[in-house]
Amino acid sequence: MGLAISILALDAQARPLAQSAEEAAWQDQVIAPEDLEPLPPDEDAGFDADGLPRSFRMELLMSRTERGAETFTETGASLGGFRDTEMHGTFSLDATVQRADGRQGRDAEWGGKATLWQRGLYMDGGWRANNGLGVLNTPSPELLRQQYRFFLPSVPFAGASTEWLQGRDDLQLQASLGRAGVFNGARVVGFELADGNVGSVSGQWRLDSRWRAAASVLATDGRIVPDEQGGTFFQDGRTRALHAATGWDDGRNSVNTNLQASNGDFGNAWGAWLDVQHERGRYTHNYGAFNLQPDLAWGAQPINNDNRGAYYRLNYQHARWTWNAGFDRITSISGDTFDGWYGTAFARYQASTATGYGASVALRDAGDSDALATQLFLDRTNRWGNSRAQLEYAGSTGGAKDDSWQLSLDQSLQLQQGKRLTLTAAYGELSYDDRPATGTYSVAAYGGIDLTDRLTLDGTARWTQGDGPDAFRGADINLNLAWRVANRWWLVATLYENRGSRRSPFVIDPLATEQPFVNLPRDRSVFLSLRYERQAGTSAAVIGGNPGSAAGSVQGSVFLDENDDGQRSASELPAANVTVLLDGRFAVRTDSQGNFEFPRVAVGSHQVEVVPDNLPLPWFLDEQADRRSIEVVVRETTRVDIGARRQR
Repeated sequence: MGLAISILALDAQARPLAQSAEEAAWQDQVIAPEDLEPLPPDEDAGFDADGLPRSFRMELLMSRTERGAETFTETGASLGGFRDTEMHGTFSLDATVQRADGRQGRDAEWGGKATLWQRGLYMDGGWRANNGLGVLNTPSPELLRQQYRFFLPSVPFAGASTEWLQGRDDLQLQASLGRAGVFNGARVVGFELADGNVGSVSGQWRLDSRWRAAASVLATDGRIVPDEQGGTFFQDGRTRALHAATGWDDGRNSVNTNLQASNGDFGNAWGAWLDVQHERGRYTHNYGAFNLQPDLAWGAQPINNDNRGAYYRLNYQHARWTWNAGFDRITSISGDTFDGWYGTAFARYQASTATGYGASVALRDAGDSDALATQLFLDRTNRWGNSRAQLEYAGSTGGAKDDSWQLSLDQSLQLQQGKRLTLTAAYGELSYDDRPATGTYSVAAYGGIDLTDRLTLDGTARWTQGDGPDAFRGADINLNLAWRVANRWWLVATLYENRGSRRSPFVIDPLATEQPFVNLPRDRSVFLSLRYERQAGTSAAVIGGNPGSAAGSVQGSVFLDENDDGQRSASELPAANVTVLLDGRFAVRTDSQGNFEFPRVAVGSHQVEVVPDNLPLPWFLDEQADRRSIEVVVRETTRVDIGARRQR
């Protein structure tokens, strides 16, 4: 009895505690609607989801330019976009129209350019076609583009081009025909037609599982030569050229043979070269031989000629160590060009996850004239970002005696989202053409900042000053202020100024295309543009995705990687007007700053490919650089900067 009473008493005491615990249980806190932060504006408001993905952009531009003693105005418009179809592939458009007043004392002139591509047109028998109309560049099969030591340029023209691909037999057929010309214009890029024509026919086919063959015939009326103002013009004269190649590849080893011949008003010549590659573990051997007669030509652009010889390169790749070394033996056929030895070496060691350092050296021995170029660098990742300190030296004896050195510091700052900045500072004593060295210092900046959700400032600035009458002097400024005034509408103001000359005294490769040393007049321009962008279609015009799939965006740039570190520094120049493909279907061209963009790309894996159609020689893109695999993340921008290289 007493035990029962005790249990009841304990139960009575426990009930208030249980009730109190229930009263203190967690309850969700509901925020009143009037206390919520306002949602950001919906970019897809009013979006037209009918039909397949498509996009359209239009830009109206006005500019005023002071170039030397002349002043002229330029007005124009640019149109672009793409449209996906069910049966006829993807169409991409890039067009401009311009009107210039007062240029070189001439009356007002109209100009412009237009490029229309149809890519991914599937046909019977496993064929896929890519067709172009407007301002294009002569096509070339993949085997002819994969060159290790020599690079053949493409020729710009206005006309039509077609390419037919069959993956089953690795068959490529290409043809083009049109009028020759050169690009012109300041902000609005146009195309000036010349008097001659351009035509090409090429093909590539597979002989068996390891052998491929390719051939291309190119006919041009005239050739592009530099003028006194740092530009180019078309010189009359006909050239007919043939380029044929065979390639053998078993996955680790490859052998490419090339034959080229040209005849016309500038002379008749032929050439041949052999490239061999062997991979042995971490070592890669490249070697070959060449014979290129004087006056050898390929279309309208200058190429290597008047030399014969052989080369050898050895590359080593390791998790920490990377090094390569090689030499060339070059003999002048006519006796009027370089005759001697050329050697290079490069090494880089990754000491830790944050520190790497290395050096490169190039030697040139021409008997009575020797040259040396060397580079030392230190890469460091710290809390401010990525840094590089670099010391370069170049000297020569015999003939023109040049002695130059330069110390530069590059800093890519690690900033908050919406801010980006890379700084470069350099000082050195530079000498050109047997003239006394003069102290030269320069500073450069490349980056941007999102001032608000609708206001963005981007640009580059570069200033170089010397202390003597023969000193290297120049300045470049390109500031771009973009204001999103409304949904799909942008107002952009740009200030551009260029003054001085550009040429590196540290490039001593005897096979590199000569870079003319031209004193450019001051070029100052102010641009104002109004841009409209619209996207429509199922899945909000997601590129490469299924209806309703998530999307991000892809932005990037193509630039001339002067120090060959794979990162764009403030002092490195952009590669403008170069074609960039996404998944081999969607095409854009880089702008004056080398930038490109693909908005609303489907989440997942994609491939970005650069077509080096207007890349200046001797710059090139190797097999690892011209195609990049990227991963697009939802609602984020994937950045890819692609640097063009050159033989050092």
